[in-house]
Amino acid sequence: MGQTQSKKKTAAGAGREKRWRCLVCGFVMTGEKPPKGCPKCGSSSREFLPDKKYTPLSYDGEKCDVLLINGSTHRSNNTGYMVDLAEDELRAKGISYRRFNLNEYRIDHCWCCYSMKAEYCTYPCRNSEDDMPAFHQMIAASRAVIVASPINWNTMSARLKDFLDRTTCMQNLFHLVKPGLTEGKIVGILVNGHEDGAMKTAMDIYLHFQQMGFVMAPFGIAFRTHGPEFNSSMDAEFFKNDELVISYTKGVVNNVIELMKLDIEGKLKGKLVPVSE
Repeated sequence: MGQTQSKKKTAAGAGREKRWRCLVCGFVMTGEKPPKGCPKCGSSSREFLPDKKYTPLSYDGEKCDVLLINGSTHRSNNTGYMVDLAEDELRAKGISYRRFNLNEYRIDHCWCCYSMKAEYCTYPCRNSEDDMPAFHQMIAASRAVIVASPINWNTMSARLKDFLDRTTCMQNLFHLVKPGLTEGKIVGILVNGHEDGAMKTAMDIYLHFQQMGFVMAPFGIAFRTHGPEFNSSMDAEFFKNDELVISYTKGVVNNVIELMKLDIEGKLKGKLVPVSE
């Protein structure tokens, strides 16, 4: 009888267990809760989500003012903190927005169709099997985009680079002499990192948006670094206790909002001459 009860208890316990996937490295484990830290890449438990069958992201057609993009490999670390601050500010000012942490989504490498034939780089994108087509639609439907990135080797994260590479089909509309979907929209940029490369990272990001006709908000870049003299494990505590991170991030959000109020996109519609590589 004791053995039977033990089997029942084990079976009941197993029913509560879930498969958890690390969004950074893909490590999967089974348990009632995610691990305290990923044994494969060292990420915190906040990077784990329940593992589930992949379903491509779809756009419901609802417009919003701001698309808020966390381009970090770690959705819950320092870049995520800046995005949290931006989200709080948008909410406090009553601005409609949608936030996305890119490591939760599937964004394939760009197929570089343009390098084969310019007309093959079309909108909608020929790769309709990942999440990027939904992002294309949301970029077109929003009035502004605020992008956050860590500094990885003096530039943006690889995830964000893939995301921006995949906007080529929107930029290429101008080369194909078709109506554009992005000119006059507004962009703000948030960057953080351990050491050098903040402004280069911000400008690398901005160049993608500039080629799509976006307008940079005045004082539209916020960046903060900790410093190579410190251990990187100390960065999180520094950023969360640094008043400049808070004031700079809120400032960029405020400046994006103020520019949106001027309806720059509406005033420039049909008046711009696309000059895009």
